[in-house]
Amino acid sequence: MTRLLALMLLVAALLAGCGTDEPQDRAAGSAQSPPGAAADALLAEHGLDGMEAVEIVDHLDRMPVAARPTDLMASVRPDVLVLSADGTEVGMELPEDEFYLSFAPWVEETHDCFHHSLTTCRGELRSEQLEVRIVDETHDEVLVDEVLTSFDNGFVGVWLPRDIEATLRVDHDGRVGETRISTDVEAPTCLTTLRLA
Repeated sequence: MTRLLALMLLVAALLAGCGTDEPQDRAAGSAQSPPGAAADALLAEHGLDGMEAVEIVDHLDRMPVAARPTDLMASVRPDVLVLSADGTEVGMELPEDEFYLSFAPWVEETHDCFHHSLTTCRGELRSEQLEVRIVDETHDEVLVDEVLTSFDNGFVGVWLPRDIEATLRVDHDGRVGETRISTDVEAPTCLTTLRLA
């Protein structure tokens, strides 16, 4: 019964479209890159050849949902981007001093997520203008204070300094949400708990 329950939870997570695996399931940065030819073929097949990891993250997260590849899984971990398709897995290191956080504010519905999936994660507020303010509490510095438009998948992605504690505030259509965030190696790259009320 326990295996059946675990399988059902995994299927539900995949249908929800986001990676819910916690860091203990796979240590950050443990993705194994295959020999060059297989990795190059995977990247070329999806139009990602010649791109660095940061460029791939930005490219895939900003793609219209209808144009996103259905046969490619792309998971953002704190220090590595993991791409996989047809049994081939590619791990690409992310910058040591930057952390990618993708967040999806919500009003009516949300889902669990831990590692952001660039090809399958979906949020409620698609292509909406959001007033975003992120304050680095570690260094008492405002990192973001601007109106950002959520991507077609309902998420907003920001590159933040690594190893900080911060406050994220979002204002939209008279509703406000605020939460604390972290950018250390154990922190989630996907935030779906910010409710606007």
